Amino acid sequence: MKQSAICLRNVTLGYDRHPAVHHLSGTFEPGSMTAIVGPNGAGKSTLLKGLMGEIAPLEGEIDRGELSPKTLGYLPQAADVDRTFPLTVADTILLGAWKQIGAFGGVNKALAQKALDALRTVGLEGTEARPIGALSAGQFQRVLFARLLLQDADTIILDEPFTAIDARTTRDLLQLVMRWHDEKRTIIAVLHDFDQVKAHFPRALLLAREPIAWGATEETMSSRNLLRARAMAEAWDEEAEVCTRDGSMKQ
Repeated sequence: MKQSAICLRNVTLGYDRHPAVHHLSGTFEPGSMTAIVGPNGAGKSTLLKGLMGEIAPLEGEIDRGELSPKTLGYLPQAADVDRTFPLTVADTILLGAWKQIGAFGGVNKALAQKALDALRTVGLEGTEARPIGALSAGQFQRVLFARLLLQDADTIILDEPFTAIDARTTRDLLQLVMRWHDEKRTIIAVLHDFDQVKAHFPRALLLAREPIAWGATEETMSSRNLLRARAMAEAWDEEAEVCTRDGSMKQ
């Protein structure tokens, strides 16, 4: 299993030179399981885009070691996926095997069986021919998890994996995440349910555009830190420039 730490060194991320995450330094250790939490607009999804290489840092460095963005397993927010495109459940799951089959490769029997096994694992056996547009929110999230199973990545990044789905689906998919953790895969997940984080995620990163705390979940999500994050959220300036560590503005 190829495992590397992901190290962030004074990273600032944003759009059109307006920062969404400031001066973040720390390390996602191999085999760790970290929840990223914080107020709405805290930069959590922006951070994931930076980890995936979808946006480049405005400042600082993201060091993935031997990893590349193409080798990371990524589950986007379900709302970001166009479900009007005419794909079946099987087509969507097989997208997780693009590294194996390439842009023009075919699907052999072994790979097709892996896709069916992944579908069975997430509890959707027999739905492979259904269009994804006909699925419920919970069913579609199970399909996205099956796609991750087929990808078989050692580092898995999840953006709000349990939002707007039913309790049973949440329980089943959380069990799958815990299985990945038991297999020593690195898990990084944006989450909103603090009770869920405290119960299942050993480490947490609390963001309010700037890092509030990063470490053991119990310490990171202390009442004091959560109050500080809320206070910083109330003071955000949407038109802020990119700032340097000494407090000056970068033009």
